[in-house]
Amino acid sequence: MKFFISNLILLFVALSVPFVFMSCEVKASSKGTEIVDAESLKNNSETAKPNLLSREFKDYWYSGEAEITSYKLEQARYGELRDGHAVLIFVTEPFLADKQVKADRNNPDNIPVLKLNSTKKYFTGIYPYSIMSSSFYPVQDNQHAIKISASVQEWCGHVYAQLNNREDFEYEAHSYFEGEADQEFKMEKNILENELWNKLRINPGGLPQGELEVIPSLEYIRVAHKKIKPFKAIASLTAQDGISSYTLTYPELDRTLTINFGTAFPHTIESWSEEFKSGFGTNAKILTSKATKIKLLKTPYWQQNGNKDIILRERLGL
Repeated sequence: MKFFISNLILLFVALSVPFVFMSCEVKASSKGTEIVDAESLKNNSETAKPNLLSREFKDYWYSGEAEITSYKLEQARYGELRDGHAVLIFVTEPFLADKQVKADRNNPDNIPVLKLNSTKKYFTGIYPYSIMSSSFYPVQDNQHAIKISASVQEWCGHVYAQLNNREDFEYEAHSYFEGEADQEFKMEKNILENELWNKLRINPGGLPQGELEVIPSLEYIRVAHKKIKPFKAIASLTAQDGISSYTLTYPELDRTLTINFGTAFPHTIESWSEEFKSGFGTNAKILTSKATKIKLLKTPYWQQNGNKDIILRERLGL
């Protein structure tokens, strides 16, 4: 009965907004102080009650535009800080539940998601690094990300990793490193660091706090050459002068991630920092990567692919 009612809700919402930006109703909280039970987040199910979207959420995220934000990047790599830039692209879209890719047509079984594409570009000496991560998180805010992926390209080679949320987490990775090579296995579901960036844009008051087990970002797992698994983490959420800060500290990894975002809707990400051990052997030391906001644009970038549109990159400071 619960499954039937849930599908009726999805069908109603699907018919109430334009197809390209279909969504279920989710209430976006700006309180940022509610402590959420970690065990329920670890195993949150697809039958959890969907939240309702606020009118301001609909107006902002279903306007036919993506939100693009550029950042000045200081990235730690090989024991040194490198200058570069990062870009976060948030946009809503319909997602196929079975194939777990963007839907080409209207279907009541589609899952409305808030997608984040995150890119970083920086140089290590003579050669460049290019990193991209994608997270597809239901705007219903009632289950884990449907899918996350990450790729890293540099002159030595490239690696790719993908995690799909089905009955279990299904993980697949490919790398040019002999010790990593090709991997494919299933994992128990747990909180994903990648999905928390999406969640704070939808419902920051629902961010998990306290002592948790969290699967670190796929970018960190690949670049640090760590085995993908949950690690103990301590999470906290604070707010001051209109800015909320969500911090994840992984004692075993000597790593701390802090995301600073607007306390008020739409909870724009203003900056972030990531402290971790960088380098190998005796050269390894704790460094802090930082990203600071340059410019935010709301725009349908997929339509702006002509030479005349390059000026928009200048507006982003890229």
